[in-house]
Amino acid sequence: MNPAIKHDTGTEDGVSRAQFDREGFAVLRGFFSPGQIDRASAAVRRLLAERGNEVVVDSLQTGQRSFWAHAPDPDSRQFKFNDLYLMSAEVRGLALDYGLTSVLADLLGEPPVLCHSFNLEKGSSEPIHVDSLYMTPRTPHSLIATWIALEDVRADAGPLVYFPGSHRIPLYTFNDGTHHASREEAADWFDYIDVQIRLRGLKERAFTGRKGDVLIWHSDLVHGGSPAADASLTRSSLVCHYFGETDCTERGADLVSMHAGYWMRRLPQPVMAKPAAFGPGCPFPEEKYLARHPDVLEAVEAKSWPSGEIHYREVGFSEGRGV
Repeated sequence: MNPAIKHDTGTEDGVSRAQFDREGFAVLRGFFSPGQIDRASAAVRRLLAERGNEVVVDSLQTGQRSFWAHAPDPDSRQFKFNDLYLMSAEVRGLALDYGLTSVLADLLGEPPVLCHSFNLEKGSSEPIHVDSLYMTPRTPHSLIATWIALEDVRADAGPLVYFPGSHRIPLYTFNDGTHHASREEAADWFDYIDVQIRLRGLKERAFTGRKGDVLIWHSDLVHGGSPAADASLTRSSLVCHYFGETDCTERGADLVSMHAGYWMRRLPQPVMAKPAAFGPGCPFPEEKYLARHPDVLEAVEAKSWPSGEIHYREVGFSEGRGV
């Protein structure tokens, strides 16, 4: 499907530039076919079953980062499965579908670059936030996000919530003069957003999408995950973030062209895994460790260390280096 941008007031369902500029979101109903969704979902299941030593996850309960193979309480499925787009052509196929990237390019004003993704099997219950707090673009508003429903979402499964029009709230300026999140000032940011939402009379809306639906939102749209009334329910989804091409080329990112956009080729998120976690059943990621830490690579090449693994076991882990 390749929906064209409608340059009028539009409706909630579909893509209207005027509506996106006014409300900060757009909805594509039934954009992906059941077959497309099923193929991507099957690819994700294969990754978790076959490459658990490589899949990086964040626990939604504790915030702890680990490899899926080492994750505590995996049966809870309360995890963010990070950046599977780096490992799966099927996930990239959804995130960089030709029609979708064409729409994103129109909304951004330049080709989109897929730079981050995460899969969820259950609702995130994530506090409200704006994406530009954590993925701050160099160029204002040069970031956009999508949420793809991999199954029908029930209202009691903890759907995504958002505040239409909240992207117009002036960004909060932290003490360092930037708009990038500061942990020490998190409470101040929440107070500011709460006041701004109430002053503007903005109303929370829940997105109970159906399988194949896509929600697109502005980088400054306030959104989060509502608590699940029924913790047994799943809410399988794929969330993707895209920078504009200009920001990425200025950062010197490695970009791979795909359809009307690109994907960023980079290392996975770093994991602080205890050295004892690696062994015959879980090989140490030597190449990734050396690529992540050029000084260690230089030391290994100079024969100051026999390998990256020995370095990690003896000093790297205690120094706080990720693998």
